[in-house]
Amino acid sequence: MAAKEFEPIGKFGLALAVAGGVVNSALYNVDAGHRAVIFDPFRGVQDIVVGKGLTFSFHGQLSPIFTSIGEDYDERVLLSIRTKILKKEFTEAMEAKLVAQQEAERARFVVGKAEQQKKAAIISAEGDSKEAELIANSLATAGDGLMEPCKLEAVEDTAYQLSLSWNITYLPAAQSMLLQLPQ
Repeated sequence: MAAKEFEPIGKFGLALAVAGGVVNSALYNVDAGHRAVIFDPFRGVQDIVVGKGLTFSFHGQLSPIFTSIGEDYDERVLLSIRTKILKKEFTEAMEAKLVAQQEAERARFVVGKAEQQKKAAIISAEGDSKEAELIANSLATAGDGLMEPCKLEAVEDTAYQLSLSWNITYLPAAQSMLLQLPQ
């Protein structure tokens, strides 16, 4: 019995909800400083421009993207995004390539430097060998007489260095110890 009394109220409530949904979908707000263009699904974009405030229309409001870019906005926007992504990827690939080239060039430089140092060490060793050979040949040919001036220079240098010293230095009485000459 109570259900029969609420049945008309339920129908009225359902009708009111449907009407409210329709009215809600027809209402839209245009913010201050903005204007809206009316779009009719059957007739397209209308010449009607709506100012700020709460507006009632069954036509719906056209998306700002659609009005500013055009009907092919999805292709234009996606193409722009793809282009930016490809530019970024290309830039990153070029930077990576340049870094790899610089590292390869540096490695070639290090290898070349090591080869030059190796050649310089070989040339220096060959020069030292030739010097030792020439000294040995000179000593064999002329004897120890060539060493005497060198020994005298060494003794003079040692005596000079010792004379600059503040310490007291004793020299042995036998000069042959300094010169290592046979007595």
